[in-house]
Amino acid sequence: MKQLFSAVCAVFFTISFASIGHAAEVIKPEMYMNWERVTGSQLSPDGNRIAYVRSRVDEMNDRWSSEIWLMNADGSKNRFLVKGSGMRWSPNGDRIAYIAEADDKTRQVFVRWMDDEGAVSQITHVQQAPRMIRWAPDGNSIAYRARVPSKSDWTIEIAAPPKGAKWQKNATVIDTLHYRQDRVGAISGHDHLFMVPAEGGTARQLTEGKWHTVSRFSGMVGNAAFAFTPDGASIIFDGNGPAGDVEETKYNSQIHKLTIATGEITQLTSEPGYWSAPAVSPDGSTIVYSGKSDVITTYGTDEVRAINIDGTNERMINNDLPAGAGGFMFSRRSDRVYFSVRTEGDAQVMRLRMNGRMEAITEGMHQVSLDSMTAAGKFVGRYRDPDTDFNLVVGDVSDGDLTQLTDLNADIMAGVDVGALEEIWYDSSDDTRVQGWVMTPPDFDASKKYPLLLYIHGGPHGMYGVNFNFMWQALAAKGYVVVYTNPRGSVGYGSDFANAIDNRYPGRRDFDDLMAGVDTVVSRGYINENEMYVAGCSGGGVLTTWVVGNTDRFAGAAALCPVINWISFAGTADIVAWGNKRFRTPWWEDPSLWLKHSPLMRAPYIKTPTLFMTGDKDLRTPLAQAEEMYTALKVLGTPTKLISIHGEYHGTTSIPSNMLRTIAILDKWFKEWKKE
Repeated sequence: MKQLFSAVCAVFFTISFASIGHAAEVIKPEMYMNWERVTGSQLSPDGNRIAYVRSRVDEMNDRWSSEIWLMNADGSKNRFLVKGSGMRWSPNGDRIAYIAEADDKTRQVFVRWMDDEGAVSQITHVQQAPRMIRWAPDGNSIAYRARVPSKSDWTIEIAAPPKGAKWQKNATVIDTLHYRQDRVGAISGHDHLFMVPAEGGTARQLTEGKWHTVSRFSGMVGNAAFAFTPDGASIIFDGNGPAGDVEETKYNSQIHKLTIATGEITQLTSEPGYWSAPAVSPDGSTIVYSGKSDVITTYGTDEVRAINIDGTNERMINNDLPAGAGGFMFSRRSDRVYFSVRTEGDAQVMRLRMNGRMEAITEGMHQVSLDSMTAAGKFVGRYRDPDTDFNLVVGDVSDGDLTQLTDLNADIMAGVDVGALEEIWYDSSDDTRVQGWVMTPPDFDASKKYPLLLYIHGGPHGMYGVNFNFMWQALAAKGYVVVYTNPRGSVGYGSDFANAIDNRYPGRRDFDDLMAGVDTVVSRGYINENEMYVAGCSGGGVLTTWVVGNTDRFAGAAALCPVINWISFAGTADIVAWGNKRFRTPWWEDPSLWLKHSPLMRAPYIKTPTLFMTGDKDLRTPLAQAEEMYTALKVLGTPTKLISIHGEYHGTTSIPSNMLRTIAILDKWFKEWKKE
């Protein structure tokens, strides 16, 4: 497929540096404090204008801040519009609704008129922060989702304190399975739907009760989109519904219809499974959604399904996806849907016909999202490739050609050489073909020897790809050859590949795939085998400790936010249901697999100096997990360090300055160790 790709930014910088002949620079970690990204985009209904969220590092406050910018669809007249995010065009394109901070520091819904006056109105004044806003088809109202507080029915009363006494506040009672979530904290309520007049007024709660109007994987707060029917009479949403299991011990989600006038809720789907991301056809006849059937394995088969608006003819459209799908957008004739999906390190826009035939609209060494599409098939999304972070692209489903409209970091990247990226495929055990990538330093010379850094992804059902990665580029600039691969368990290669580690993670298969990738790069002759290192976060931290527990070929290791002990993890992480189903037999019935695959049990075999690093607020892989292995290695006499990154939930780089710290810590630790 022809792929015409053009950029309208950064030309001046490239020409200027080339003309004056300055020596190229390399990425320095401090450049990150001026970094920018496109984090959302929306085309106006007529396709002539694009509103997009431009996120930048706020160096003074050590956080990311978001602004809404506006440009013409050809990239011209690019300008700041208003502070905020989550914007949506009104049905006729005369307004945008968005979420921003109000004067009282609460998050509220605002509407801005897109005429010359540009009047802005705050249309909600609520205590619960709105999320996921959607316009009603007539443009007269806006629906949104918000958390409604709730408390346990189990209350305690004690004697009243004497006047003026300062007693401790009342005890917190927890009686739900999933009561907290990483990056959220305590889950003290339920997600419900609201509607507010587009001109402002009192927000009306549409649903109520101790259940959620959104699918929740192992208790995690979801944010899957809901959709109006074309007549505006109903809202289609996913989740357990009012009759569902509020504890969510099972991965269960169904598609529901809310009749707005009466409040009646009808469950449309009946097939057991985890169904999410509903979209309604323009003719109002069909709902398309995605998910997995209810299976015993930890990763089921990814499917796209459809059902009639009245709940009849529930059917599977396609179950041959490389990974999960969502964000469906119908064609004008309601006979096909478009969406983006991850596949073999890339992310492409796909077309799926209602007869099940699927084809790629875009192609190339890139990752592109489908954020918004007009009825005529013009679309806008976010784009990244080995040399550029998230930027804005526009295209058309008729040919898949992409035009890049922004280059947000062109100013700080002018004259900077980045590490080159090469895709590799190699053979592993069980006749498995594995995909990976090699990033070499900017001044790479194949006749020299370089340290190797194997960086392992998490999930475990994640996928590495061709996207720009600032941390790896910064480490490559320090001289490392960075190797990253997609071992068995990764998505993007079909459900069988992803499910290859079911009931055996971590284990021989993923270990073999990782080591075969290292062997492939070492065989090229430019790696110093005395300076090889391994690192990863989350599932990557799991596999890092598993690797050094099964081989001593690495000079140093860094396990970031790892799981060390599957049994203790199951009861202390926020994803309790998933944790307790990591292996099919519960640990209290037979702990053998739970222990066999816990990296902690490999502690006596670890001779590699290993650092452990976790955020001090991490609820997904709590700091206690790292502490278990750290103390074991201390007792065993293996060189180790334990680092707590302040202010971080799961991961170590969401706060900009912590990105710099993570890079510095890894580089310092690795440089201390070299095999004799």
